[in-house]
Amino acid sequence: MKLLLPTSLEEACGALKDHPQAIPMAGATDLMVHWPSRFEAHEGTYLDLSAVEELRQHRFTDDALVLGGSTTYWQVMRDPRASREFPLLLEAARQVGAVQIQTRGTWAGNIVNASPAADGVPVLMAYDAEIELVSHRGEETVPLSEFYLGYKKMRRRPDQLIRAIRLPRRSYEVEIFEKVGSRQAQAITKVGVAVTHSEAGWRVVANSVAASVCRCPALEALLGHDLPVTTPDHLLPAIERDVSPIDDIRSTAEYRRKVLARVLFWALKEGRGRNRERARR
Repeated sequence: MKLLLPTSLEEACGALKDHPQAIPMAGATDLMVHWPSRFEAHEGTYLDLSAVEELRQHRFTDDALVLGGSTTYWQVMRDPRASREFPLLLEAARQVGAVQIQTRGTWAGNIVNASPAADGVPVLMAYDAEIELVSHRGEETVPLSEFYLGYKKMRRRPDQLIRAIRLPRRSYEVEIFEKVGSRQAQAITKVGVAVTHSEAGWRVVANSVAASVCRCPALEALLGHDLPVTTPDHLLPAIERDVSPIDDIRSTAEYRRKVLARVLFWALKEGRGRNRERARR
C-alpha cells in the first residue's frame, strides 16, 4: 500500500489533487474490518489525516457546534457541553461499536462510509447538520439531508474532504434516538430512527430502511399537522411513502416497516425525549 501523510489541510487537499485515486482515512475503523479479506485494498493509496490537527478539533460558536472532519465519537462523549446541548450525539456514539471504535471512529467517517445502517448519521441529520467540503478548487457547504444520492453515492467529488460538520444550536422540545438490533451493543442496526422537534419543525430520520440514511417528509408532515395517530398502523401509510426497505440477512422489509412504526409510535406516545428544552448560552 501507499500512504500519504499530510500535516495540514492545505497539504491534504494538494495530495488529493495529485493522487485523485487516494482514499482519505481518519479512524480507519471500516478499513480495518475488511483488511484481512479484501486483498485488493492492500494495493491502494491512502490519505492518512491523523496528523492534520485542524481537523481533529471541535468547537462551539454563537450559533453552532462545529465538529472537525476527524472529530471522534469519544471526543463528543467526553464533552459535557456537547452532550448537554446535543444529547442524541451522546446516545448514538454510545452505540457505535465498543470503546476501541468510539475512540478512533469519526463522525465524518460515518458519513462518507455511506452505510444505510450508520448510527451517527441519523442524529446528525435530525439536528440539521451541514457538511463543509473543501478541495484545492475551493469550498462547498451541503446539507447532510441532501448529501446522499443513492446506495453508496454522495455529493462528494474524489478530491473533496469533509473539513467540518456544523450543527445549529436550537432549543428542542423533542429529541429521540432509537436503535433496534440483535443485541444491546456492537450490533448493526436493523431499524433505527432519530426524531427532533424545534422551531424549525419536525425532523424524522430513519436508517436501515432505504438505500441510505434518509429524512422522512411524509412522517414529518403527519406530525406537523398534528393528525390523530392512535395506533402504530396509522403511521404505516406515511412510512410506505418515505422508505424502501429490503429483505436481507438481518431482517425482512415487512419487519422493518412494522418495527419502525411501532418504535416511533411508542417513543412519541411515552414522551421519550420531551421536556429537554435548554437555554443556549
